[in-house]
Amino acid sequence: MALVPQTALVTGAARRIGRAVAEALLADGWSVAAHVHHDDDDVPAGATRIVADLAAADCAQQIFAAIDAAGLPPVTLVVNNAARFAYDTFGAASADEFDAHMAINARAPMLIIAEWARRHAGEAALAVNISDAKLAAPNPDYLSYTLSKYALAGLTEVAARALAARGLRVNAIAPAQMLPSGGQDEAAFEITHDLNPLQHGVTPDDLVAALRFLIAQPAMTGQTLTIDGGQRFLALLRDVQFLEQQ
Repeated sequence: MALVPQTALVTGAARRIGRAVAEALLADGWSVAAHVHHDDDDVPAGATRIVADLAAADCAQQIFAAIDAAGLPPVTLVVNNAARFAYDTFGAASADEFDAHMAINARAPMLIIAEWARRHAGEAALAVNISDAKLAAPNPDYLSYTLSKYALAGLTEVAARALAARGLRVNAIAPAQMLPSGGQDEAAFEITHDLNPLQHGVTPDDLVAALRFLIAQPAMTGQTLTIDGGQRFLALLRDVQFLEQQ
């Protein structure tokens, strides 16, 4: 049975991919708890803004307390989308940057899924972690970010195994680059976006379609949907955004 829309928690919902996901879920009839980092961050019309610092050890309690205070229906969908994405590479990565990536990209999703599961009241429910297709063919660029996404992939597998008997599913979506990132301008993005065997750049709509599939697929847990146009087959030596510089 597909999930019946109740409340969907989307982290990092103020902009970019998180905002696109929140807007799509609102259109599908979900109540959306749109997590943001700052008090003045905007959220899509119709969503409930939830402010929390994902680097805080009590971020999950803050988020769910705010959802309770807003009087929203039970959370039956969690989309762990928010992520830190700062450049470093092998041999030039600091302990502080590594810890900052792990706190937001891996620890916060772990805490959110654990709190969500603790509150689970018997409905079918789903958590989706937004990973990265570069894990299928890694390179040293964005090292701390990449390692934190490996941790998130491990969380997906472990949490799925731990929660399956309770009817809670945990899956992941691993997209290739969908929007300009880092210091990349629009022209550079256009050069590299379709750099894959299918010559089809991944878009936020592709991610939303994958999310809708997972919502409608009650028999899938512990799986990662990689959507990259086959880019992993190329075994790129640099992050895709840097290739047009070579």
